[in-house]
Amino acid sequence: MEYIGPKAYDNQEFFNQYMRRRHRDESPNTLIEKPVILELLGDVSDKAILDLGCGDGSLGIELINHGIKSYHGVEGSKNMYLKALENLISPEAKMELTTMEDYSYPQENFDIVVSQLAIHYIEDFNKLAHNIFQTLKLNGKLVFSVQHPLLTSSFESMTSSGRRYNWIVDDYFHSGKRTEPWIGEQVVKFHRTIENYFLTLQNAGFVINSLREPMPDKQYFSDNEEYLRRMRIPLFLLFSCSKS
Repeated sequence: MEYIGPKAYDNQEFFNQYMRRRHRDESPNTLIEKPVILELLGDVSDKAILDLGCGDGSLGIELINHGIKSYHGVEGSKNMYLKALENLISPEAKMELTTMEDYSYPQENFDIVVSQLAIHYIEDFNKLAHNIFQTLKLNGKLVFSVQHPLLTSSFESMTSSGRRYNWIVDDYFHSGKRTEPWIGEQVVKFHRTIENYFLTLQNAGFVINSLREPMPDKQYFSDNEEYLRRMRIPLFLLFSCSKS
């Protein structure tokens, strides 16, 4: 069975395994991606923030602790939504159970839109980029991360079990649907080249301020072999854009 968008997380066994993986000490999300997304977000104090595909609200907790004005989390998985409700007990936080595609984007309402590793589930990135642009206030900021296109180009490497030390890059310039064998299920993602992400953001009206491919920082790794393995290939691609 193929799972599209956030639906895989409503498979209870998949959800439980994912949460264990996501919050383990050596998670690359925590060690590699998170420090850079926080750096790109910068000073969030007194900002109204929209978090698309907010998951269990982990980023929301961090943002609230940094003094934001308001937090609106959008999540399409009921399991994730319920977990976020448990985690985000704060007057600044509001949650909505809906997908990025179905969310009603209010005009010029947010200072910052953020999304962590969720946009690669979206088929129509062009429409999403335009929706985000119009929901941002003037001089507002979009910061997001996706699975790196070198990985989403082909999931052939995922067919073997165990730790990978070699990765297959194939069909890179053919954008579109990919099906990843992940945590025992078939999960649909959408591949785009770096150039495609860049041009789509430009066409929506954004100024691209930063493009990052986070490199592992040795100080965060207790296992030197794992650090060296993570130096082999970029896992994440991040953008910081502004509406001017």
